[in-house]
Amino acid sequence: MTDAPQTDDPMVAALLREREGYVGRGMDDRVAQVDEQLRLRGATPPADDRTSEASTRSTPPKGRRARSTDKA
Repeated sequence: MTDAPQTDDPMVAALLREREGYVGRGMDDRVAQVDEQLRLRGATPPADDRTSEASTRSTPPKGRRARSTDKA
């Protein structure tokens, strides 16, 4: 995770965590909505940093196998 700015307001902290998740998934419309809420609460939204752990993967995760339905 990235170093999130420290704040005393729990709502702003929650919005910053929520925003980080949306940035990681590429949900730009949701990021804009969270930014608006941050501005309404007097906080400055962080700069868009598109480097996240999910986007730096070199290979996609392996799929899971389905469980066998027959029992011994």
